[in-house]
Amino acid sequence: MQELFNHLWQSTAFGAVAGAACLLLRNNRARLRYWLWLAASVKFLLPFSLLVAWGDRLGRPLESPPFRAVTVERLDVALSPAPLVAIPALPVPEWQGRQAAASLWALGSAFLALRWMMQWLRLRRIAQEGTRLSLDMPVPVLVTKSRMEPGLFGILRPVLLLPQGLPERLTPAQLRTILAHELCHLRAHDNLGAGLHLLTQTVFWFHPLVWWIGRRLLAERERACDESVAAEGNSADDYVAGILGVCRFCLQTPAPCAAGVTGSDLTTRVREIMTQRVVLPLTAPRKAMLTVAACCLCFFPLLLGVLRGQTLPPPPKYGYEAVTIRPTPPGETMVHLGPGPQGGLRVRNNSILLLLRFAYNLQEFQLANVPAWVKTERYDLVMTPDTPETALSPTMSASEVDSTLNRHRQRMQAVLRDRLGLVLRAETKEQPIYALVIAKGGPKLKPAAAPERGPNHNMGRGRVTATSAPLDRLVFTLSQSLGRHVADETGLTGVYDFTLQWTPDAGPNAGGPAAAEDSGPSLFAALQEQLGLKLESRKGPVPVLVIEKIQRPSEN
Repeated sequence: MQELFNHLWQSTAFGAVAGAACLLLRNNRARLRYWLWLAASVKFLLPFSLLVAWGDRLGRPLESPPFRAVTVERLDVALSPAPLVAIPALPVPEWQGRQAAASLWALGSAFLALRWMMQWLRLRRIAQEGTRLSLDMPVPVLVTKSRMEPGLFGILRPVLLLPQGLPERLTPAQLRTILAHELCHLRAHDNLGAGLHLLTQTVFWFHPLVWWIGRRLLAERERACDESVAAEGNSADDYVAGILGVCRFCLQTPAPCAAGVTGSDLTTRVREIMTQRVVLPLTAPRKAMLTVAACCLCFFPLLLGVLRGQTLPPPPKYGYEAVTIRPTPPGETMVHLGPGPQGGLRVRNNSILLLLRFAYNLQEFQLANVPAWVKTERYDLVMTPDTPETALSPTMSASEVDSTLNRHRQRMQAVLRDRLGLVLRAETKEQPIYALVIAKGGPKLKPAAAPERGPNHNMGRGRVTATSAPLDRLVFTLSQSLGRHVADETGLTGVYDFTLQWTPDAGPNAGGPAAAEDSGPSLFAALQEQLGLKLESRKGPVPVLVIEKIQRPSEN
């Protein structure tokens, strides 16, 4: 629904801009104004989000670093095919209302489509019953028994329909002006434009602007042909007499899918023809204005899509064979995340937020636009990988553990994408951070006694114990405890055995070191005393994932 609302207001705004441009160009050629109104009509069939999607594909080069665009979030909200906030689950009455609205829209579109089809079939039958007239024209001219006014029918193989008896009622000069009018429709492919607008009317019949655009298209189309007839040197008296002769002889005008002679406001047209209304040439500044406006309207969504595509996380390389997701039964208290079938994952009584953090290896402060239900609702999940994995064990090396976790993270990304419709955008935001550096006196970390046994990392309240662990495990723990991004600037790349104990209520989350309690040192003091490392407060870039779209998983 949000996507449809975005498209409608964008198309309405585009139509308003086209109307303002036509008002500004009211003394210039009518054909120019016709193309502007036709562009406004086609805009209803071409959402900006489609251009954004095309730019999205262009914006993912195979070998280039991702472009982190902070401003894309603000620019992308209205043009994106998905809203930046999750739409809550709809209650039954509202869903029924949407079904009723969809049914009404479908009925209206079907009625108009049937109406246009019947009119087209009627014209086709009239054309099939016509007799070809020998005239020097670039299209076949058929004389019909219908009293319908002259009209050009067809798009791919158009024919000109003339009612029987009309040529005899007009002088050769008057007939020549009527034929010149129809040839103008042929050269401008007006039937194709009419067909496009009929498609717009069929789909968006409920929008008043669509019908207003249709009237303006007809008026400017006929006015453009009047200008063309006059430019060919035809007499205004003969032309007006020919039009009036058609009106007196014919009983009906052609259907909207055929370009006729009268149409629009005939009184205004006759007045303009007889007064030989002056058409001003398009000046260079106005040409430049139209060119710039067209480029902006076409290339801005495309460029935004390129920027947006470059800020999307890369697609996961690994997938899953099967996955089940169910809400956790009421009263469940046990929380679990461990091995599943074929070395996969089994999650019990966990939030979607935990799955997001695991899938993208992030802290909570690195996720933006998180709906409340993502944090509060609990789910059970069993994920079977696409290829069997070896379950994690203490005997695995650090590289094996990291490799297995990385594959599981990407599989969880695929689960979130497929089952929750997750759409993320990567950004880099300037935030307060901590930099982990080596304190005065050097590090006190002990190299791992048995690195071949693989990493082991245990965390409790105010205590971290690790063996054969790289420093990034400590960085992750510090970031989680402090609620800030911690940047590792130590340059230490080995694996270590260490134990860190501190008083968890020291208050570093308030934004800096706090005085140690009597029971033990603060985290800042413990880090320096026990490991020879130091945290420095500063501002720096923090990778953040913005949730553009996420929905509750359906049970299976």
